Amino acid sequence: MIRFAELYNRLDSTTKTNEKIAAMVAYYAAADSADAAWATYFLSGNKLRRLVPTKLLRQWAAEEAGIPDWLFDESYHAVGDLAETLAMVVPPGKMEADLSLATWVEELLPIRELDEDKQRDAILDIWRKTPISIGPTNAASMRFVVMKLITGAFRVGVSKRLVTRAIAKQCGLSPDVISHRLMGNWEPTSKFYETLIDPDGPDASASQPYPFCLAHPIDLEAGPEPLGDSTEYFAEWKWDGIRGQLIRREGQTFIWSRGEELMENRWPEIESAAENIPDGCVLDGEILASLPDGEVLPFAQLQRRIARKKVGKKLLSEVPVVFRAFDLLEHEGADIRSETLESRRSKLESLLGEITHPNLRICDLVAGDSWDAWATIRETSRAKNAEGLMLKRKDGLYDVGRVRGTWWKWKIAPHTIDAVLIYAQKGHGKRASLFTDYTFALWDGDTLVPIAKAYSGLDDKEIRKVDQFVRKNTNDTFGPVRSVTPELVMEIAFEGLQRSTRHKSGIATRFPRIVRWRHDKQAKDANQLSDLLDLLPPD
Repeated sequence: MIRFAELYNRLDSTTKTNEKIAAMVAYYAAADSADAAWATYFLSGNKLRRLVPTKLLRQWAAEEAGIPDWLFDESYHAVGDLAETLAMVVPPGKMEADLSLATWVEELLPIRELDEDKQRDAILDIWRKTPISIGPTNAASMRFVVMKLITGAFRVGVSKRLVTRAIAKQCGLSPDVISHRLMGNWEPTSKFYETLIDPDGPDASASQPYPFCLAHPIDLEAGPEPLGDSTEYFAEWKWDGIRGQLIRREGQTFIWSRGEELMENRWPEIESAAENIPDGCVLDGEILASLPDGEVLPFAQLQRRIARKKVGKKLLSEVPVVFRAFDLLEHEGADIRSETLESRRSKLESLLGEITHPNLRICDLVAGDSWDAWATIRETSRAKNAEGLMLKRKDGLYDVGRVRGTWWKWKIAPHTIDAVLIYAQKGHGKRASLFTDYTFALWDGDTLVPIAKAYSGLDDKEIRKVDQFVRKNTNDTFGPVRSVTPELVMEIAFEGLQRSTRHKSGIATRFPRIVRWRHDKQAKDANQLSDLLDLLPPD
């Protein structure tokens, strides 16, 4: 476990990609297969479900440290991270043995099923066997990692792609092979890791998806002209749906989301349509709420089905869905990702040309003979409930991840509105001591009504200025939230709107973020709520 904590420290203390990869390669070279499997699991973004309620952890930590609850809470608010606060507040223990990462996890997992008294005993035992410092590793950092696992909040600054590259470098395989083997559901066992790095290991099971190819955004000011000749590209609508892979193998159908979630029984219409696809095919596309005539419904309608693992007849009728395929990754059992998009598209058209099913359609190409022609068409995106256009090189391969130059997303400009800052809350992690989480409001007559929360868009200098303003202009405090004098005006951007009974304004904004601080405006100059209502799509 010390070695895993040291790896965490090395990854957390650098922003350089090569240093992160070198740290992981060194760890994997020394780790046994059980530890390597769990390290891969955690570094890839997976977490343990919280083992103990945070309320109990805070209570027990205060008791063990001999401090009142309010002092622990103040420490937590100052630090901004529960695991770090627990690691620092509780007195050091004495480590009797350096157990492996796999052994630690095996001992942690049963804690969730214990009664409260036994959970308390288990947590105290953990604290009492984690000291302050051991060699180059700080005790508190080892305890910190353990607390991160217990609270279900483990994360560190590496992407799954970097983890894949490190494993591939250490074992001498292609990153694409490792990336494919890591897709889908797998258990972090010794056997799995040994298969993962086996040069002769299997590369796919019946349900296994491929790593997704992702697009880069086009600079809205520069436009697509820097990409070169428009005739070298295909254009498609960028639909606002759920990206997924539709797999048909061994007489079975599997639908995977881009987040690597197997969506079983969520989309029965699509599963039914997939029975018409021959075995050995994998399609990449978008799941959309769509009427029989092909009209795409707003994303808000699709959301009504997203959280439903089983869909009733009424919802099936009100929100029918379609899988619009835009790429073919596997054909007749062969991986064709190394073929050009033009070739893959031709095979996709032949495949779906023989299938007539309303819930499985090809994503049509957008006709255009120049960037200007596509720019004009792109302006009609919102009327089609699309987000803009996708531009894809005809000679492009199906890359793994976000590889620059293959696919581009040319989105329409977001909605923007000027709003007033009315509430602020401290951030987390490195921003734990600063007020960085903001709530914004619009005028409804003479009253400010909250319409969105935003956490990004200001630079460090601006954040410090807002933090100073909040501290000097706090009117009231509600737990960690401060009500401030309504003076600061920010331009807020968002991708979409929908009606919501959960919000006082009656509107929910999608992906709100700060565009700029409007120093040129006073609070009275901010927009009215009616201005936002005017942007709502028709029912």
